[in-house]
Amino acid sequence: MDNQPYNPLHGITLKAIVEQLVEHFGFDELGQEINIKCFTTTPSIKSSLTFLRKTPWAREKVEQLYIKNKTSFSEE
Repeated sequence: MDNQPYNPLHGITLKAIVEQLVEHFGFDELGQEINIKCFTTTPSIKSSLTFLRKTPWAREKVEQLYIKNKTSFSEE
């Protein structure tokens, strides 16, 4: 069964998550929230996605920040 009704990330791509976080926080504030180089040193969506896809612990931090702030995104 592929249905995940209680998974808050179901159907949301990593690219969409990163784009919404960057739109909401900007790279400067996002780098303060999650101190990883892909957000603090010459950040870009593409380089961030490359790093996050290869680094599970960093991806989990990004996903948790997204879930924590998800209601803020719908208000914008």
